Amino acid sequence: MEDLLNSPARCRELIDAYGSPVNVHEFAALGSNAQELRTVAAAHSIDFQIYFARKANKTMGAIDQAIRAGCGVDVASLNELRQCLDRGVPAERIIVTAAVKSRALLQLAIASRVTISVDNKDELLEVSELADERGENVEVALRLAVAHPAIPPTRFGLLAARWLEVLGDTELASRVTVAGIHFHLNGYDASARALGISEALSLIGQLRTMGHEPTFVDMGGGIPMSYVDSAEQWENFWSTLEPLPAGDETLTWKSDRLGATGGAPVAGVYPYHQELVRGAWLDEILGSATEPGSVSIASSLRRAQIQLRCEPGRSLLDGCGMTIAEVAFTKNRSDGVPLVGLHMNRTQCRSTSADFLVDPLLVHQGQPQRKRTFDSAFLVGAYCIEEELLLRRRFEFPAGVAAGDLVAFPNTAGYLMHIVESASHQLPLAANVLWNGDQWVADDIDRMQL
Repeated sequence: MEDLLNSPARCRELIDAYGSPVNVHEFAALGSNAQELRTVAAAHSIDFQIYFARKANKTMGAIDQAIRAGCGVDVASLNELRQCLDRGVPAERIIVTAAVKSRALLQLAIASRVTISVDNKDELLEVSELADERGENVEVALRLAVAHPAIPPTRFGLLAARWLEVLGDTELASRVTVAGIHFHLNGYDASARALGISEALSLIGQLRTMGHEPTFVDMGGGIPMSYVDSAEQWENFWSTLEPLPAGDETLTWKSDRLGATGGAPVAGVYPYHQELVRGAWLDEILGSATEPGSVSIASSLRRAQIQLRCEPGRSLLDGCGMTIAEVAFTKNRSDGVPLVGLHMNRTQCRSTSADFLVDPLLVHQGQPQRKRTFDSAFLVGAYCIEEELLLRRRFEFPAGVAAGDLVAFPNTAGYLMHIVESASHQLPLAANVLWNGDQWVADDIDRMQL
């Protein structure tokens, strides 16, 4: 990313070739990010497998790199599954975790012998019926809703007692095999993951007494990463924002608090600075004990001879891409507040978080089309909406900014490019390009009709 941004001419070539904005990928870091997790797992002597969360980035290049790095793939839709199979991903390295699964998705998963994470009784019965109709065997993972009081209620999965009741009362097809336990937790707390693994292992013990032979626990995604190196910067932003009076726009648009309370961010904002990330985070989980005097999570996994799986997206894609857009204009709001318009919309660098709290980078382009102005301004986008803010924070431009300059949003490959992107107003979605080792090329996903 730094090398590309240090070459304004190369950035301009990408914009001229592919339009604004353009999503630029170089996936080499994915392998080292995965290896960081594997090294920790090996130190604890556990069986471990990584499944790349495809929903985090839609490119075909991400699939290719995940497989080269020895990962499986977690898919959340029919198209994601089709693309992985067409790309040559082996069925045994795919798991279907979609929150709501269409009949067509289940049929393809069963026909392809892909493991399905089943969320509820209705879904399990439908899988069972389809497996019988097709004469196919299917492996399922039961999605567990963790019951510990320290973990908030969840819409995902069923409680362990309910799963045992379902399996005891339901005459399932002999073709359905319970291969593992899967859970999905909100947030990034290591202790919550340890509690989930412990509860999953307890359920596995009960399933074994019923004749089932699960082989893995899948703790889902939510493996943390840190976008911002400085804890002081992160904390100072929130402590400075909180006391500003209503209407003060020195930091945010219309003094938006971004959901903060008491000078601290809330769950609606991704924790862009975190101390425990990837390997250190996993090490804490595996070395912890959920009850005084009990053995560690790693010891429990080894004793049960159970493989631990995870489904990272954001943390695997750390350092794998950024979004570049062209400045369209500079102007003032009707009350004089300065604005910088970009050729992009607010869905093209945004997740479900209240804002993307990483500073964009300005790339000056030789001789600007207009005189460079503004010491500070808000970035606004292409949708005809008053609140069309690309980012809700105000930014400083000490060397000025003008139409024709470029703005880069760093480290957007994980979720921030694709998860909520929209083609409203019939504006095209951003093109996706990747570095193939010799040159920038269009990713295959942009040639597909979904």
